[in-house]
Amino acid sequence: MFKIYLVLFSMVVFIGVWCYGARPIKKSALVTENAVAMINPMADSMLKLSGELLYKVKINKNTDAVEKALSSLTYAQLLQGLSNDAAKKTFWVNQYNAWFQILATRFKLSRPAIFTSAKIPIAGKLFSLDDIEHGILRKYRWKWSMGYLPQFMPLKTIKELAVDTIDYRIHFALNCGAKSCPPIAFYRYDKIDLQLDMATVSFMKGESEIDEEKKVITTSKILSWFKGDFGGSNGIRALMKKVFKRDFTEYSIQFNEYNWDADLANFVGQ
Repeated sequence: MFKIYLVLFSMVVFIGVWCYGARPIKKSALVTENAVAMINPMADSMLKLSGELLYKVKINKNTDAVEKALSSLTYAQLLQGLSNDAAKKTFWVNQYNAWFQILATRFKLSRPAIFTSAKIPIAGKLFSLDDIEHGILRKYRWKWSMGYLPQFMPLKTIKELAVDTIDYRIHFALNCGAKSCPPIAFYRYDKIDLQLDMATVSFMKGESEIDEEKKVITTSKILSWFKGDFGGSNGIRALMKKVFKRDFTEYSIQFNEYNWDADLANFVGQ
């Protein structure tokens, strides 16, 4: 039975690669936009709340008031405020990183329940970490498809809130409380592209090894799990070229084992 399932899964991934793999990701990493669209006062207030929640988590202060304010937003306000991808990434990355810490410490959740439990109250709705990452920030990609297939019948809410274009740099911004995760930073709307560029370069340089003799790149398992988000093996090589300023066309790619040991409150600079 397991062999049948494995064959079927391989066929699904192959079809996904064939259908989606050739489609370029519109948003190229490390191409920083010089400016972002102006936002309205409601959006500005929402983004500040998102950052405030993460800050209070960092300094271990009570977050009840901020959580209540976020929960009290109307769904219409959420849609209106998060009207472009820069705002969506800023808001939801900060929310994800704050709520992982809250779910791990207050609710004592661990893998896999911490990712699937819908305990995050925003705008009168309950979200899970998976909703935020794979639904909203990854434009409802199926979690187990390596980034090549969409979710089957995603919720209307997720489709309405999702980014327009997948940006693989978010994988270097989301912290899942493990030693191999990227550290937590505070993301700002007016600097989101620059910050994601910096997070990408820092993480890739810290997690990648280059064997010149064997022509092998060894890097984070994250790039294997979400290979389609990065544009496949060629996309990973292109990213390495941008980060290390050299060509890796002839190099093979390997991935480090992921260290799931707990490493909570791993903020940048600590």
